[in-house]
Amino acid sequence: MRLHLGYIPLCDAAPLIAAAEMGFGREEGLDLDLSPEPSWATLRDRLALGYLDAAHMLAPLALASALGLSGPPADLAVPLGLSLNGNAVTLSNALWDAMEPGDDGLDSVARALARIVAARRREGRLLTLGTVHPFSCHTYQWRHLLARGGLDLSAIRLVAVPPQHSVEALARGLVDGFCAGAPWNSVAVAAGIGRIAALGCEITPDCPEKVLALSGRLGEAAVPLVRAVARAGLWCAQSANRTELAHRLARRSHLGQDAGLIARCLEGEIVLDAAGRRRTAPAYLRLGAAAHAPARTQARRLMAEMAPAGQLPPGRDLAGAAESLFRPDLFEAAVATD
Repeated sequence: MRLHLGYIPLCDAAPLIAAAEMGFGREEGLDLDLSPEPSWATLRDRLALGYLDAAHMLAPLALASALGLSGPPADLAVPLGLSLNGNAVTLSNALWDAMEPGDDGLDSVARALARIVAARRREGRLLTLGTVHPFSCHTYQWRHLLARGGLDLSAIRLVAVPPQHSVEALARGLVDGFCAGAPWNSVAVAAGIGRIAALGCEITPDCPEKVLALSGRLGEAAVPLVRAVARAGLWCAQSANRTELAHRLARRSHLGQDAGLIARCLEGEIVLDAAGRRRTAPAYLRLGAAAHAPARTQARRLMAEMAPAGQLPPGRDLAGAAESLFRPDLFEAAVATD
């Protein structure tokens, strides 16, 4: 059976890419065609309208799509998590220099950022910050970081920028900073145009980041696809496979970036600035078994983020529908026969 899988060029698309290229799909009787998409909104729409059979998807966006809160109404199931964490906040060099944080600690960065935001507002200007989509953990991480400095999202201008275009947006001065997934923060640092100010794994530890979202039309292919991608995720998480994985992700048809830079992201060895300052963060991006089980508690966690962000309609009880999106039964059926 031939299936069409959508993804956005990010390190955490690795399980889908490996499933297609390392033979995991073929072993399940599936021919997997990969489709890189230009934005999360496009991926959402193509999955909802039947152009894609499954996709690497933002966990909050999968939930919003299934609940009819974003894009066309979609019949979706989430039987597998692909990743935890993986995001970072990158600021322009000019903004970082103006902030002068006392140290690199999260609270120090948040307070320093809040001072600049407040000063800009007094001048009648809002700081423009990028997120990959309104329904994303990136948006919620901005909210939490600002809250540490005593502010909320209304204090800034938050704009949606596809992750693969965030570096260009920063270089052109269209945004003063962005929150995106690996490797794009590191790409900005390598280009000399940004400074990684905070890691998502420290702002909201172990947040459900990307999931495998299946079209409700997939039918009997669901379980073999979940099994193939789960096995690929385990392969991606093994340190012995990191070099090969980095080189596959680095290909122009996927991320089109330096394999060494991608390998450092996979390892959690983060270069923070052009001067070469580094952080070691083993939890920076978690693939494999740590992310796989689609717990329905994740739906409650995501809804708890959506509510204060003003994304849930008043007067509607969506908890049951949200929890039903996550399908541990499909996951268990897949791994039970692995």
